[in-house]
Amino acid sequence: METNNDDFIVVKAKENGVQVIGLTRGQDTKFHHTEKLDKGEVLIAQFTSHTSAVKIRGKAEVLTKHGKVESES
Repeated sequence: METNNDDFIVVKAKENGVQVIGLTRGQDTKFHHTEKLDKGEVLIAQFTSHTSAVKIRGKAEVLTKHGKVESES
């Protein structure tokens, strides 16, 4: 499996029940993994040959190599 070690994000939940959903690569984009975070929990997600995008539901702070983004619930 080929990965790019620079392509990752850090998600910090600002409330209970934040969902982090991994989406597949290819012709048909599908959900392939879901994590649920509670307030204060942190998830580090890496993009791989199988993961092309991440969807976040809920209030969270997202850190990437491009900067910081705040999602809203």
